Amino acid sequence: MKVQKKNLLILAGIVWSIAGFNILKIGIEAYVSYVSLLNLVLSLVIYIIFMKFVFSKMVNKHTKRIVSYEEELQLFIKFFDQQAFCIMAFMMSVGVSLRVFHLVPEVFIAVFYSGLGGALLCAGILFFISFYQNIKEEV
Repeated sequence: MKVQKKNLLILAGIVWSIAGFNILKIGIEAYVSYVSLLNLVLSLVIYIIFMKFVFSKMVNKHTKRIVSYEEELQLFIKFFDQQAFCIMAFMMSVGVSLRVFHLVPEVFIAVFYSGLGGALLCAGILFFISFYQNIKEEV
């Protein structure tokens, strides 16, 4: 199934927003017993690190790649390249394993997942913003 290349940005936004929402939800649910100023600051630091060094760069990289496609119609799964799909699969596998096999304490899940989930959700929102900016440029 092929879609207009600009719509790949919407697909990326949907995928990352759903992933971010779900991870953030897990983190917030685990936070109930661990709310403290230190933990909230740690979650914020994790959020900032992932946004600055991972997800904002990823959004820019994939937006440039998508916009530069010469053909207008693209296969719908081309919102990410092979490397991005591998990274997502790895992150999901590690994340599920950490929880299912109780490899880390619940406070880690609360703090880390909240920061990471918030960053993932914001990455999804950045893809929607990229879509909007590219639509605006066409007009």
